[in-house]
Amino acid sequence: MLKRMALLLLVIVSLGLQSCVSAGAGLNSYIDSYDGYEFFYPNGWVETKVENGPDIVFHDIIQESENVSVVISPIPEGQSLRDLGTPTDVGQRLAQKVITSAGSDRKAELVGAAERELDGELYYLLEYAVELPTQNRHNLASVVVRRGKLFTLNASTTENRWDKMRDTFRQVVASFKAY
Repeated sequence: MLKRMALLLLVIVSLGLQSCVSAGAGLNSYIDSYDGYEFFYPNGWVETKVENGPDIVFHDIIQESENVSVVISPIPEGQSLRDLGTPTDVGQRLAQKVITSAGSDRKAELVGAAERELDGELYYLLEYAVELPTQNRHNLASVVVRRGKLFTLNASTTENRWDKMRDTFRQVVASFKAY
């Protein structure tokens, strides 16, 4: 009887600890302690190496164009996120210079921009509708300035999967933290 109670207690404690670590059902944690950021990404997604691209990319193994990535960019010394502009200003600049870079046949429309504070740091939350020659996409992003760099987490899917992935992507973007 004592062994059963001890085993039951161990199972309860283990489940309790596991729930403290996970952000929600279906998400895994990624931590880059070298560059100083972390976020959650969907279960079943795999890391992909990209030369001269984002710092990290995860994509779905079935819907390979569905992805989450982090880009780290230099900014002028001493600049804060607020110095770079409002959420709308920063979102528009990212749409024009990054998503639809010169010579690309992409079009991006900023459809939402907001800010939030996490652990005393300002983050901008951005939402885009992106038009490519062969498909339409939907992107969510979170940007923050830390240690003189702009950290951008981007989650992207095709427009026809947006309704299915919306809540998951919002959890992913909300989990992003740079330190």
